This record gives sequence, C-alpha cells and structure tokens, in this order.
Amino acid sequence: MENNNTKDKINNDYYNHLGDDWFLAQDDPIALLRSESKIKNPWVANSINEELGESPKKILDVGCGAGFLSNSLAEKRHEVFGIDMSVESLKVAGKYDLTKTVNYQFADAYKLPFPDQTFDVVCAMDFLEHVEDPQKVIAEASRVLKPGGLFFFHTFNKNIFSYILVIKFVEWFLPKTPKNLHILRLFIPPQDLTQMCTNSGLTTEKLMGIRPKFGKLAFWTSLFSGKVDRNFSFTFTKSTLLSYIGYARKG
Repeated sequence: MENNNTKDKINNDYYNHLGDDWFLAQDDPIALLRSESKIKNPWVANSINEELGESPKKILDVGCGAGFLSNSLAEKRHEVFGIDMSVESLKVAGKYDLTKTVNYQFADAYKLPFPDQTFDVVCAMDFLEHVEDPQKVIAEASRVLKPGGLFFFHTFNKNIFSYILVIKFVEWFLPKTPKNLHILRLFIPPQDLTQMCTNSGLTTEKLMGIRPKFGKLAFWTSLFSGKVDRNFSFTFTKSTLLSYIGYARKG
C-alpha cells in the first residue's frame, strides 16, 4: 500500500497525448472512464432536471478533459462551459462536440476566470483526485455558483480496497496504464469531501457509490483480454468503498 507521505506526483500529462483515443481506444484506461460516463452523464442530467427544473441551465465542467460530460449536457440544450489545463484534450472535446455550442477554454481550477454567482451547476467529475488542493477547487466552484446551485462530483475513496482495485488492478489488466495515473494519497474519503463542501458553503444532498458490474460477461472478457470490452458497464451502489458520486447545494 502506498505511503501517504510519498512525494510522487500525479501523472496529468497522460491526458495530453490521448488524441482520438479518448473516444476510440479499448486497450487504454481511458476506456474505463468512457464506459463509466455512460451511467454518470444521464444521472447528472436527470438530477439537474429534478432539482433545478427542465429549462436550460448555465453549467461549468471543471477538468472537462475531452468533454464526455460537457458534450452530453450540451446535447440536452444546456449552456455549457468546459475548462481544462490540457490544451490537447480541449481540442478533442471541441472536435467531438456535435452541437458546436460548448465554450471550451484553457483555465486553472484554482482560479476560475468567471465572476461570482455565474453558474447554476458546477461539475468536477474524476478531477478532485488529480489535484493537490481539492478544497481550493471546491471553494472556487462554490464562488461561481449561484445560490441554490448544484456542485456535482465523482472521485475515489481512500482505502486499501481502492488502492488494490482502482490502481493496481487497472495497472495489471491494462498494461498501457501509465505510472501514477492515480495516487492513493490524493484519494478522498467521502466524509472529508463532505466537510470540504461544508467549508465552502455547500450542503451535500446526495452521495452514492459506483462500481463495475462484476457479474457481467464483459467484465471477465476484459479481465483476460487486456482490453475494455465495449459492453463493460458500471452500476450505482450504496457502498462508497471504491468510488462515489453525488452533489451538494449552495446555501
């Protein structure tokens, strides 16, 4: 198990070199993120409708990568802004934006280039475990949220099980996984993330786990092929042992 005091740095440079593999590769860990987005994206969209109504909303996707969530929300007629510090990922995101409406831009999550109370929704999906100061990211998200707005998140729990399955298992069955794609010391226990939200004036209203569908044939096919089966899928669960998703509301 990793030493929490390790000085290893997260490998965010990995995302600069994916190109179209963001959407096409099956032998790369990005395929897992792509598969997971198939359950996360509709849930985010439905939650926005249920909590804020069905009219178009102004949404910021922090650490948007190649736009899995941003492009999906734009197709629901929302006004979407996607920010990232990977210029190459932003280019891919724009290429795959079927609506050609998403405002993609290079920006720092620690210092968002938007005025206070700009957005109805801010998302930080699969991002908080890639920064050294997630509290600062959440504080910025809260700053640009309108009162009553929602902050969506997805990240990994911090324990021996997430270390084995999220880090070591993925490195084993997908040999193309780069070193330090994830680092245990940056994983966040749910209670810590809830407290970070509270510290920034956000009240956590929904939190649940996500895990692969271990009983499906696609899981076992992937396990022994070195590729993520196109039918590989995820499911929501009460357990937050591995990863979790949720949202908090600005007071």
